Amino acid sequence: MHQNIKKPIYHPALERLPALLQEKGFRGDVASDAALLAAMSTDNSVYAIAPDIVVAPRDAEDVRRLMRVLDTDDLRNVPVTARGGGTGTNGQSLNAGIIVDFQKYMNRLLAVNVEEQWVEVEPGIVLDELNAQLASTGLFFAPTTSTASRCTIGGMVSTDASGKGSRRYGKTSDNILGMELVLDGGRTLDSAAPPPDWAHAMLLEIEGACQSGREALLKKVPSLSRRFTGYDLERARPPGGDLEWWRLPIGAEGTLGLVTRVRLRLLPKPKFKRLVVIGFETFAAALDAGGALLAHDPLAIEVMDEWVQGLAETAGILQALPAGLRARDGQPIAYNFVEFVGDDEADLARQVEVLRKSALTLTGAIASHVAVDDIEMAALWQVRAASVGLLGKVGGTRRPIAFVEDCVVPVENLAAFVRDFTGLLSTNGLNFGMYGHVDVGCLHIRPALNIDRDEDRAIMKAISDGVFELTRRHGGIFWGEHGKGVRGAYLAEFVGATAYDAFGRIKRAFDPRQRFNPGKLVADPEALMGIETSPFRSVNTEDGDPLSLAFKCNGNAQCLSYQRSTVMCPSFKATRDLRHSPKGRADALRHWHQMHQGGHATEELEDDVLAALDGCLGCKACATSCPVQVDIPEMKSHFLDRLYRKRRRSLADKAALLLEEYSPVLVRHRKFAAIFARLFNPLMATLSGLRDLPSLAFHDVGRGGYQTFCAEVIAKRQWHEETVFVWQDPFTALFDTQAALALADGLSRLGYRPVFVAMSPGGKAAHVLGDRTRFIRQARKLRSAIDKVTGSGRAMVGVDPAFVMMIRQEYKKAGLAGEPILLVQEFLSEEIARGRALPKLTAARLPRKLFVHCSESAGGSQMDWKRVLAALGAPVEIAATGCCGMAGMFGHQERHQALSRQTFDLSWAGQLQGEDEAMVSGFSCRCQTKRFSSIRGEHPMRWIADAIDAG
Repeated sequence: MHQNIKKPIYHPALERLPALLQEKGFRGDVASDAALLAAMSTDNSVYAIAPDIVVAPRDAEDVRRLMRVLDTDDLRNVPVTARGGGTGTNGQSLNAGIIVDFQKYMNRLLAVNVEEQWVEVEPGIVLDELNAQLASTGLFFAPTTSTASRCTIGGMVSTDASGKGSRRYGKTSDNILGMELVLDGGRTLDSAAPPPDWAHAMLLEIEGACQSGREALLKKVPSLSRRFTGYDLERARPPGGDLEWWRLPIGAEGTLGLVTRVRLRLLPKPKFKRLVVIGFETFAAALDAGGALLAHDPLAIEVMDEWVQGLAETAGILQALPAGLRARDGQPIAYNFVEFVGDDEADLARQVEVLRKSALTLTGAIASHVAVDDIEMAALWQVRAASVGLLGKVGGTRRPIAFVEDCVVPVENLAAFVRDFTGLLSTNGLNFGMYGHVDVGCLHIRPALNIDRDEDRAIMKAISDGVFELTRRHGGIFWGEHGKGVRGAYLAEFVGATAYDAFGRIKRAFDPRQRFNPGKLVADPEALMGIETSPFRSVNTEDGDPLSLAFKCNGNAQCLSYQRSTVMCPSFKATRDLRHSPKGRADALRHWHQMHQGGHATEELEDDVLAALDGCLGCKACATSCPVQVDIPEMKSHFLDRLYRKRRRSLADKAALLLEEYSPVLVRHRKFAAIFARLFNPLMATLSGLRDLPSLAFHDVGRGGYQTFCAEVIAKRQWHEETVFVWQDPFTALFDTQAALALADGLSRLGYRPVFVAMSPGGKAAHVLGDRTRFIRQARKLRSAIDKVTGSGRAMVGVDPAFVMMIRQEYKKAGLAGEPILLVQEFLSEEIARGRALPKLTAARLPRKLFVHCSESAGGSQMDWKRVLAALGAPVEIAATGCCGMAGMFGHQERHQALSRQTFDLSWAGQLQGEDEAMVSGFSCRCQTKRFSSIRGEHPMRWIADAIDAG
């Protein structure tokens, strides 16, 4: 296997950088541990370049301090590269030297003027984060990227990003009003202030370069809506106008300096929108329809080809589409998604109806559907947005990759361009998937290659060369949306010698030492990064090692979503530290795996990977919400297992493992165990570094009149058809019998006959802590018991969601799949679907909100709660929350107290505010609610049981 991550260009002087920065009052972070460097070595491209060090400034003054320190003799040649969300598909933010991480701290909205419709922001603020903060103003920043949940404004400026609706709203460059730029030595240019004296000569040289290259550039570059961007000679110095130097860094990918503040133009948010989905027999027919659909002046037209549709169908994503638009009998289907917006609802409805009728007359059209509801539109757009993730999930050694990703041609040439493009790919024997923006002639085409093979790298270069020529033949542009990065190697040929010479003059004026993101866009030929010569990120996944699953991560980075109410990923949301994200952890594990296979894994590297994994709360959202389902908790379990074969475990880990192992004994002698625990818990907490430990319950479920039988006895008896077997895990059985009784009481009031199964350790703690031998042993025993109870033919439910989801997910991966234990809401939802009538709770009052465990959110079963509560006549709001921050033992560990509280504050604290009581489905969540609020949080079935009694 190739060791593809390029080793950093080691600068010995960088060892002094942390001390030098601290001496100058720098307040941000400076780090160079292996996990962080691995995380910063990749983006959403095929490349991997490890930096020497990562600096995260707190504010613009920190950036100036950094550049002043770097102005010393032995540091003047160290590369400096800005990084935002790291979503680039061409290695834009990858380089050796220093990476400046703007998203961690410099993510604030600085000023907004509603009347003049502008906002000033720091570069690290995420697009969706910005628009959420602007929501109350009725204004928004218009460029809508598919990565809006995690791409930063600085990154959008760097690549001149666009996206859905750009034909009407324009690209990022069309919506920027000015910026602040920091150069070498901490010198600062501010477009809102007169240029300082030192800048006059520099700006004069830049103005001359713009004038010398402008006409030559315009003659070479087609005039398209997504025209060439970066080093914008056209607008920086128009004929008869003044120099607007700040237009040059837009699209220049950080090669001219560090942007520390941006002023953005805002637009009024449309009041109404509609989405029309049109199905076609073939992708060619969908493309040919582009011109006719465009005549109706929609906001956007997006397209998805048959291969991506097939992947979406297999993944179950197309459930959001109506039956008429679903493929039948295996027949593939292509889609056009056409969106309209407006402020007059009646006029918008007429416009949409005219298009819908017209669309059905188009060649190859099958059916259409109009979505009006915001939730439905969001779900349907998600079908299209999932395309990139679906392509990344393709199995086999060849996977679709981004390297000819975003070509743009005139809309009227699009079908011919695609025919030539697909012919080129077919000639090379490549599969591919397509999706994109028909309205602006921009398609995302990802050929499938195994980038670990030298032969496929050669094919990649040949395809790149061929597609570059095709775009020129069809009057198009090679880079239409996602920036250039390493693909900037074609830039000199594309713009011609005169314009490229002007680019060089501008680069030298802004960056005389050639230190800002060197090797990209403008450089001497020998210094430019090359398509096939830059180091690649290995995609090997075929060696059977569970840790090789880390290679599946393609950097799409949905796990970096800023939204507080989504489950993935709580530790990243709380820290904005890339190490503490599924992507960062996958990068760290991939790096360790490569080093380990090569015999180079050191104890220091293991420590760095361990630190990155230690912050994982095990919510499992990455195993379900990640497009390629990179399961970090599963890989963490295997990594810890290997690590602790040669290291000693902590006392806290040993205590948790022993507690799980001997939980049946403690259950049998619970009163003695409870008294002993209350006497010795303070000592245990001191010795093990645990806090706020729950108390052992004095009573078991027999107190509620319920019987408990072992699996063997259950298997031998006949049971009433209304019997429901209830499974407890060690935590529930020892600490939370109230929840077990709540579930049983609720089932009983609904007419069922709950019977408890004797608790058997399932291996949850062993899995989390990486004791694989113990986990497999306990899992096999519990799986055997479940199989015996399954033979009774009666329903089975589990008390705690984390326990149920472990059996469903981890047992399957361990080769122990079998009949599942259901969550209680899943069981009741199925009963409702079979025609079971539930009593109406019209006379009862339930809490206003239901808080579900993060593993339920990740698994999608919160919708079952909605169905159950609606059937009871008591619709309850499902609180929009992520992880509560407890996660089993995580929130009890001393070292995790700050992160646990930060995670709780992200979404739970706000949703609980103003409530006196709440339904809370998870044991950990109830513990955390009790710790950090005065809310009475009970299991939903307790409220349901009490409401039925009251009624």
